[in-house]
Amino acid sequence: MDAIRTEIVERARALVADGLVVGTAGNLSAREGDLIAVTPTGVDYAAMTPADVVVVDLDGAVVEGELRPTSELPLHLLCYRRHGARAVVHTHSAAAVALSLLRDDVPLVHYQTAVLGGRIAVAEYAPFGTDELAANVSAALTDRSAAVMRHHGTLVLGDTLAAADTGARHLEWLCDVWLRAAAVGTPRELTDDQLADVTRRFAGYGQRS
Repeated sequence: MDAIRTEIVERARALVADGLVVGTAGNLSAREGDLIAVTPTGVDYAAMTPADVVVVDLDGAVVEGELRPTSELPLHLLCYRRHGARAVVHTHSAAAVALSLLRDDVPLVHYQTAVLGGRIAVAEYAPFGTDELAANVSAALTDRSAAVMRHHGTLVLGDTLAAADTGARHLEWLCDVWLRAAAVGTPRELTDDQLADVTRRFAGYGQRS
């Protein structure tokens, strides 16, 4: 788990530097076999070291580390148990939080929404660290790899930390685009059929060996 713990620290610091989290907010985790490396609760990312990253099993019991894991551990565990995640990135990014106060979903303002599985739902508010929040977000994640959490932030799943990190950045960008357009008018949206067409086109996108 050493490499994963190091990557978690590096990506956590990058999220702070890029404004997707503030202070000790947000959290990251990644799974290897039956173990999960996860950020500790209440630790400044600038001072966090790989040794501070906590390793837990699928029941949430600490296997390695001296610190307590993130208060959102129930949410992370549910993502691994129910949604087949290999990595989870949770942000408190401003555009997504702002959108969550206005919408029940992320509008189809750009075809990049297809990368996250389609129209992204906004999960209803519940206090952080609770089973209620985990259940609300799990419902919003149905057939999707991302959700916005009302009055809270975002959660993105990936096969790798890099994929989850990229997804979180895509999601924040989509929310920001809608907010900018909505500030001056009524944004046009793609149709569900247009998004489905993009999803099919993405299947053949990029380099092939």
